[in-house]
Amino acid sequence: MPDQDQTTQTVQNPPEESMEKKTGRKVILFGVVLLLILGAIFYYWRSTFSEETDDAQVDGDIYQVSSRVAGQVIHVYVEDNTKVEKGALLAEIDPKDFQVALEQAQATLANAQASYQQATVNIPIISVNTRTQVSTTGSDVRSSSSSVEQAQKQAAAAAARVEQAKANAVRAKLDVDRYTPLVQKDVISKQQYDAAIATERANSAAVVEAEASLVAAQAGISSAQQRLDSARFQASQANKNGPQLVAVEHARAEAALADVKQAQARVDQAMLNLSYTRITAPTSGVVNKKNVQVGANLSVGQDLLSIIPLSDLWVTANFKETQLKEMRPGQKVTLKVDALGGRKFTGEVAQIGGATGSRLSLFPPENATGNYVKVVQRIPVRINFTNLKQENGDYALRPGFSVTPEVTVKN
Repeated sequence: MPDQDQTTQTVQNPPEESMEKKTGRKVILFGVVLLLILGAIFYYWRSTFSEETDDAQVDGDIYQVSSRVAGQVIHVYVEDNTKVEKGALLAEIDPKDFQVALEQAQATLANAQASYQQATVNIPIISVNTRTQVSTTGSDVRSSSSSVEQAQKQAAAAAARVEQAKANAVRAKLDVDRYTPLVQKDVISKQQYDAAIATERANSAAVVEAEASLVAAQAGISSAQQRLDSARFQASQANKNGPQLVAVEHARAEAALADVKQAQARVDQAMLNLSYTRITAPTSGVVNKKNVQVGANLSVGQDLLSIIPLSDLWVTANFKETQLKEMRPGQKVTLKVDALGGRKFTGEVAQIGGATGSRLSLFPPENATGNYVKVVQRIPVRINFTNLKQENGDYALRPGFSVTPEVTVKN
């Protein structure tokens, strides 16, 4: 009997094991289906609510440091791949020639300032002299005019005396003519007759004297009139030339001021050139491509080195055109940097490019051909770091690092 039970148990065990196997297969199959469903849901969520690309890299401005003046290098303070801060001294050019040029420009400026000072001092002097001359000539005109009037009055008086002398002479002649027959008849005395003749002669002489005085008075009028004309001419010239002289002095002062400004500009330029002998870092970053040594003779615009900034960085991501439907500036971005083991940074979309990369290339494609093949194009998208100072405190990021950005296009 025991053997029979054992046989029965043996016969019944295979069906139970088969059921267990079937149940295990169902569980595995259910798990696979569940994983597939979850994967499909995750893929749909990722494709619907975010966009990412592996065609992206860190970008940054590369500053080319060049010489702004020509000269010989006397000091170089940096080497390749060294970090520098903004304003740090990179190299020095021999400043002696520029110092001499500055001193010469300063001397020229001092000379121009002295000339301007002299010109400004002359203006009030010329103005006072002009006003004095105008006042003097005006007084001369008034005095000459008064002299003319006085001479005219004297001439009128002389003319009156001439008329009076002539009248007296006529009366004396009449007296002589009347006394002549009387003296011959001894009606009057010889003495009275002689007195009449003397009076006639005296009156005739008085006429001559009065006429001479009249001529002199008339000549005085002419002389006074000439003096008046001369005074008037001088007054008109003073009134005309005085403002012109003042204007000329003002023009000289303005020209001297222009010379001062020009000399000051030369001084400023000389000071700038002297300051350019100290070449400083325009930004903080890492020195690269150093191409300057002590003793080198530099020319204006010659490149010396490059500075790669480590703080002013962004990401340029080339998304497919089919990924841009829901993408907008301001959307949040998660950035994973390959060189740092997938280290994550935060950012946001700043700009979406205005054209595709192929259109912006040196030789854009010409699609008007018979063998055209449609290719999905890529658009450059700029992504700015939003918390770079804290997340990149160790300055680990470098321009050119590959980045995988994931843009959240739907929240």
